[in-house]
Amino acid sequence: MLDIILDTLIDGLKLIPFLFVAFLIIELFEHKFSEHTKNTISKSGKFGPLFGSVLGAFPQCGFSVVATNLYVTRIVTLGTLISIYLSTSDEMIPVLLSGDVPLSVVLKMVLVKVVLGFVLGFIIDFIYRPKKKKEDFHICESEDCDCEDSIIKSTVIHTLKTILYILLVTFILNTMFEYIGEDNIKSLMVDNKILAPFIASLIGLIPNCGASVVISSLFVEEVISFGTVMAGLLTNAGISLIVLFKSNKNIKENIAITALIYSLGVLVGILFNLFL
Repeated sequence: MLDIILDTLIDGLKLIPFLFVAFLIIELFEHKFSEHTKNTISKSGKFGPLFGSVLGAFPQCGFSVVATNLYVTRIVTLGTLISIYLSTSDEMIPVLLSGDVPLSVVLKMVLVKVVLGFVLGFIIDFIYRPKKKKEDFHICESEDCDCEDSIIKSTVIHTLKTILYILLVTFILNTMFEYIGEDNIKSLMVDNKILAPFIASLIGLIPNCGASVVISSLFVEEVISFGTVMAGLLTNAGISLIVLFKSNKNIKENIAITALIYSLGVLVGILFNLFL
């Protein structure tokens, strides 16, 4: 239990700087930026999927957390959010490199995630064009925190509220991982090779850094194929789904985003297994 608590605290503490930056940007939009500045940044969002997919590839889940908060306040587009979710590598790169996976294979996996991220992100933004742009930069109003007097105070309050929520959910998930065990997950994947992409994508959706570790480790041990590991890693965006369901009040939209990520992960995994 002590290890679970320590892992939970470490996972949470690593995210504090990213949460602080995300909420600081939101507060600047809400209180300091002029309408002209907001419109300029919003228009430049058409390139968001490209930049987002590259940023998401860095080995951590902080950028996906930042993107989630910026999407909730409609500073970035849905396509940008999806591109970052798909390209997020979380703990993938360290696990693969420590498992002596050839660098060329690791780079190939990162490249696939980045390319799929920005291509699918652009497609989503092209298809999904709200008739009326929704802008909601008023985090203070929605949370009724009475913190308009100081941007720093407001940012700290929102960061603390979110990190406490994340710590609680992460503790529950870490406990589940501990008692379920990697061996049981491995057995499930081996015994269901046809359904492996479906199972891997489902595991990847678990909003916890441990999910990417388990999936990457199974690939290192040659338990799962390239297509199956891609299915799981494409759906794994770290703990960002926790932030999405916590911050975005539109539950149907959250479920739709989750379903979209899952479907894309499964589809890509199946295609790779069939043709590679």
